[in-house]
Amino acid sequence: MLRPRWIAMLLLCLVVAGVFAWLGQWQLSNAIDTDPPPPGATEQVRPLEEVSEPGVYLPDPLVGQRVEVTGRWIAEDFLVVEGRYNDGVEGYWVTGQLRIADLVQPTSVAVALGWAPSLDAATRAAGEFATTLGGDVPVTLTGRLIADEGPFPPDDDVDPFTMNRMSPAALLSRWHDAEGLDVYRSYIASELAPEPLVDIASPPPLERSSVNWLNIFYAIEWAIFAGFAFYLWYRLAKDAWEKELEDLEDESAEARG
Repeated sequence: MLRPRWIAMLLLCLVVAGVFAWLGQWQLSNAIDTDPPPPGATEQVRPLEEVSEPGVYLPDPLVGQRVEVTGRWIAEDFLVVEGRYNDGVEGYWVTGQLRIADLVQPTSVAVALGWAPSLDAATRAAGEFATTLGGDVPVTLTGRLIADEGPFPPDDDVDPFTMNRMSPAALLSRWHDAEGLDVYRSYIASELAPEPLVDIASPPPLERSSVNWLNIFYAIEWAIFAGFAFYLWYRLAKDAWEKELEDLEDESAEARG
C-alpha cells in the first residue's frame, strides 16, 4: 500500500472525496432556510413592483403572494385559456393584458380575470370585455401572483392558436402594441371576476417548511460517495497486496519443492 502508484491513487481519492464533501456541504447549506417568510406573509397585499420585476422568475417563497397593481386593459387582448379547473370543475379562463400605469418603460402583466364553464361563455365574455373594460380608464386589481406555467403546443387536431397553459410568453406572442414591451414572467389570478365570469378559486399556498429534506438526502448521498472513494482505494490496494502474498507463497513453495 506504500508503493508510489497506491499513494498516487490515495491522493486522487482524497481529491475526489474532497469534491464530494464540498458538494455535500453545499447541499446542507441550501437545506435549511435561515430566513423563512413569516406565517401568513403571502396574505398581505403588497404592490406588484415590490414583489417581482419584469422578466424575472418568481422565487418559491413568493408564489401565491397577494399583490395589487393599477393599469389599463388593452382592448384587443382578452384571450381564452382552456383546461382551467375551479373547485375541481374543468373550464376556461379569460385573460387580459394589463398595461401598468405611471411607468416610463411600457410594462404589462398577464391577468386571469375569471373562470367560465364553457368555451362559448368564455369567448362571449372576452368579446364583451373588449368594449366594456378596454380603454384608457385606470383600474386597480388585487390577486395572487403565480409563476409562469410555460407554453405547451396543442394537439395536432386542435386549432394551433389554442392555449392550454397560463403562460405570459405565449400570451405575449398574441398581444397587440407589444413593441419594446417589458412583461412580467409571472401572472396575476384576480380575486374578483367581472361579470359574467366566476371568481377563480385561489386558496392560500401551504406554509413552507424551513427544512428541505430532499437537499439533506442529497448531502447524505455525497457523504456516502466520499466514503466509497476511500473504500474503493482500500479494496484495490488490499487485493493487490494479497495477490503479491499469494505469489510469494507460491514461489516459496516451488523453491522448497
